[in-house]
Amino acid sequence: MPSNHVSGTLTAADRQAVIEAMKTAQQKLPFLIDLKPEERRNLPRMGDKTRAFVERALEVASGNPDILPRGFDLEEFQRDAELLRSLYPVAQAVEQLNEFVDDTMLALGSDAYTAALLVYQAAKIAGSGGALDAQLDALGQRFARKNSGEPAPVPAAAH
Repeated sequence: MPSNHVSGTLTAADRQAVIEAMKTAQQKLPFLIDLKPEERRNLPRMGDKTRAFVERALEVASGNPDILPRGFDLEEFQRDAELLRSLYPVAQAVEQLNEFVDDTMLALGSDAYTAALLVYQAAKIAGSGGALDAQLDALGQRFARKNSGEPAPVPAAAH
């Protein structure tokens, strides 16, 4: 194989342990919510500058509760800010893990697809008219064009 970005195994037991660990993490975060796409679009975004703004506003509100509008729930604001501070490092760790998983999946997909292309090319070179015909046809479906009966050209395998 010309490229091998990732080499490893994941046993069924380890895979299940990881899934269970994620379930445990989710149970430890019972306040997590699932927003609908429209809700996500309509919410203001929070970045590093906004986090600093929230912290300063909390200081102002805590030091001057008399300036706040009637009905403003300062305790809820304080709880939200504290949870935000506590959850931030968790979110960073989850984001990093997600990036690693995404990158690994991308590299594994590339490795496997490149190997599959080499197998397909080797099978084609081995010749048609033999026992490989049905398998070649099945592999060739990957490159078949939807609108015409002509198969698309087979891309060269990555080197």
